[in-house]
Amino acid sequence: MKKEKFCIVISKKDEAGINILDSLKNLGISTPIYITKEDSIFLEEKNEFWKQVKEDFVIFATKHQGKQEKILSIHAPGNWRKADFGGQEGKVCLSSSKILKTFFQELNSNLPERWKATMEATHHGPLINKPCLFIEIGSNKENWKKKIAAEHIAKVIKDSVEKIQKENKEDKKFITAIAIGGPHYCPNFNKIQLNSKYAISHVIPEYCLPLTKGMLEEAINKTLEKENMNTIILDWKGCGKSEQRQQMIDLIEKNNLKVIRTSEI
Repeated sequence: MKKEKFCIVISKKDEAGINILDSLKNLGISTPIYITKEDSIFLEEKNEFWKQVKEDFVIFATKHQGKQEKILSIHAPGNWRKADFGGQEGKVCLSSSKILKTFFQELNSNLPERWKATMEATHHGPLINKPCLFIEIGSNKENWKKKIAAEHIAKVIKDSVEKIQKENKEDKKFITAIAIGGPHYCPNFNKIQLNSKYAISHVIPEYCLPLTKGMLEEAINKTLEKENMNTIILDWKGCGKSEQRQQMIDLIEKNNLKVIRTSEI
């Protein structure tokens, strides 16, 4: 893979993003930072904003809103089904298994006390042509303002970018995979992304099943390392009933892909 040129995008409307911005400035990070007036999840490809961005990988630094509290999360954007929060129905952004794995490993390194790190399933907008990821502080207004969280995210971005660019020279190898099944916060895939040789690009959660041919093709085609991608990891107990599981296996095998269960890794 070529040496990626990264940039960071932060919305003025995003309290966590502005908090992260301050920490990035304090670190003296050299990665270009772009500020937008739009909500990040609605910053679609057609927006004039993207004309100024020359880099080829986008890091969205944002808030995460949910029921869990002190959480730091990372995921690829896109919509497997409906597009209720930006993007386009049935379309996902380009993702990189290597980059997501590296960021997630760094996110878990020296994690602030009482904070949890997690991947999330691929979800929400925007839909853009550049490969990208979201790295977020959750999950409420109080936590979005926490300096300790913003400082950690800023360091993760800085260290991950440096590590990835160094590894390009060393040609470090991972086994690229698509992950299917399980809940939104991916507990079983978290362990695999953190501790194994497998690198996950997109996650299709149980609530988006049943799997369709279009979803599978979208996940594969929107993985930067697709030329070397032949593995699907299934969270077997989180893949619906037996009939749905068998339909999924048949579809995957028709596409000449290898199936591995999370319990086998």
